[in-house]
Amino acid sequence: MTTCHNERVATWFAQLRDRLCGAFETIEAEAAGDAPPARFERQGWERSGGGGGEMALMRGRVFEKVGVNVSVVHGEFAPELRALVPGADRDPRFWAAGISTVAHMRSPMVPASHMNTRRIVTTRGWFGGGADLTPCFPFDEDTRDFHAALGAACDAHGRDHKALSEWCDRYFHLPHRGESRGVGGIFFDDLDSGDFEADFAFTRAVGEAFLTIFPALVRRRMGLPWTDEQRRALLVKRGRYVEFNLLHDRGTLFGLKTGGNIEAILMSLPPEAAWP
Repeated sequence: MTTCHNERVATWFAQLRDRLCGAFETIEAEAAGDAPPARFERQGWERSGGGGGEMALMRGRVFEKVGVNVSVVHGEFAPELRALVPGADRDPRFWAAGISTVAHMRSPMVPASHMNTRRIVTTRGWFGGGADLTPCFPFDEDTRDFHAALGAACDAHGRDHKALSEWCDRYFHLPHRGESRGVGGIFFDDLDSGDFEADFAFTRAVGEAFLTIFPALVRRRMGLPWTDEQRRALLVKRGRYVEFNLLHDRGTLFGLKTGGNIEAILMSLPPEAAWP
């Protein structure tokens, strides 16, 4: 394990967390007017097996619930995970760091979104992550601009945007319902080209792209009017989000199986949801 690389990655995730929290708090301040704006509340946690992290959670006028979490953990994989994680079958020791943000919006006209990037080191190290958009009422302009921002990050670093977009569509799919969770984005895993600097640069670019495009989409839609019927449709859409994250999301499984903080792992769940 390259300690210098690990420290740089963990530092970047913490810095990106601070910038995302700042961007989202600025939007809340704009919406609050003369009233006190919502702020993130942070809570640290420690993992009994080694390492820990910090949750940052905000409930506001625009962001009904948004979390931006970081973690840096280490230890040994449980036996049932060793065959599933590259390199862990030869040595169960691991180091992992990541950032995860999930935003559930109060207005049904503003899309929910998710972004996470991570680095895992066993007998080898790799990056993974991505970002996706989950609108209740999709706007073609928003979908186009979100994909364009992530596509530009891919193009700038020699990554195949089409392939990563298709990977996202396959991953964020509810097989039991035969439908997609949202309008897509990009997804990548096990990124180990042999060039740490190139892989790390691309991972940073994904975070930068999300930091730029998602707040722009929020501002574009947050002033639109909406009805009680549309709000009800949003809650049903959130039900699909819950189903995916609890039944199919590998990140949720990884966190639970490695002894992560339960509240941080389930941060991705919306504050309210409904089923027909």
